[in-house]
Amino acid sequence: MTRLTALLKKEFIQMSRDRLTFAMMVAIPVIQLLLFGFAINTDVKHLATAVYDQSLQQEGRDLLSSLEASGYFDIEYVVNSYQEITELIDRGDAKAGIIIPPDFSQNLKHGKNAAVQMIVDASDSLTASSAISSAQLIAQMKSKEILLKKIPGSASINVNAYDIRIRPWYNPDFVSAFYMVPGILGVVITLTMVMITSMAIVREREQGTMEQLIVTPIKSYELMLGKIIPYVLLGYIQMTLALIVGILVFDVPMRGSLGLLYLLTSLFIIASLTLGIMISNFAKTQMQAMQMSVFVFLPSMLLSGFMFPRESMPLLFNLLGNLLPISFYLEILRGIILKGIGINYLWSQTFALLTFIIVMLGISILKFKKKLV
Repeated sequence: MTRLTALLKKEFIQMSRDRLTFAMMVAIPVIQLLLFGFAINTDVKHLATAVYDQSLQQEGRDLLSSLEASGYFDIEYVVNSYQEITELIDRGDAKAGIIIPPDFSQNLKHGKNAAVQMIVDASDSLTASSAISSAQLIAQMKSKEILLKKIPGSASINVNAYDIRIRPWYNPDFVSAFYMVPGILGVVITLTMVMITSMAIVREREQGTMEQLIVTPIKSYELMLGKIIPYVLLGYIQMTLALIVGILVFDVPMRGSLGLLYLLTSLFIIASLTLGIMISNFAKTQMQAMQMSVFVFLPSMLLSGFMFPRESMPLLFNLLGNLLPISFYLEILRGIILKGIGINYLWSQTFALLTFIIVMLGISILKFKKKLV
């Protein structure tokens, strides 16, 4: 027992000296539990919605008010053409589009079915399913309201005065692989790129090869770039293999430009590598680097829109998702692969990735000092 007590005392002393590792082991589970407990919500609400109302009558406004009052739809855009709705959905600014025809009010007044078209971005199948079920339920409730006004006591009769005709775009059959495969590609690149480069600087210190780098005339930014560039090729290999499997095995369509996808993927790969390099500069040991990488990896899965729709998250956690490069890359992937859109619709995501690269690389260069301590 004396020997065991001495060994335990030694381990606790060693643990207390490595305060960063101890703090991460204690704090990470609590932070992630609170973070994901509040952020993860499969009940998708407040979908950005565009409206093209051609009737401009009170009946149309009543329907729109009911849709917005439900909490599932936020009417953020009122447009004057079908083309504007198309562009908003292609850009991802709107997740749903509602088109009310000119004869909507007349059909209701004459007891006919009043058709309303709803376009839903089905590249995100979870969000689209929620939007469709919510719209259909609201249409049924509004139809019953009209029926009750005309025939008292007829609540059990099912007459669809409001006929909401759904058009799911980009993934009309709601094939889950179309939604998941691009997301898995982004997650795999994030995991491998961040994990590999997070060990880069700290491994040099632990293996004793940092001295060789210190005595060379190489500059800090050259060292950072030297740690990043070799792995860009590895990222491209991963992406190519994943695309081949997705297209040949899961029949995932490639509707956009393959060249543009590779070009923008290079930005995401570099962004993930710079994030790993920044972690490596702050970590003192490879264990710390690994723990920091895991701390980044889990939010990348849960806050980026890979598993749960970002529209269902509270505003704070939605903003936190904007700090992760994978959030923008998933929009690029699904936009090019499923929607077939070009750079004119993806410039904001491209700018976000470029900004992330500059910030992370700048922090890494400032943090790195050519000395052992």
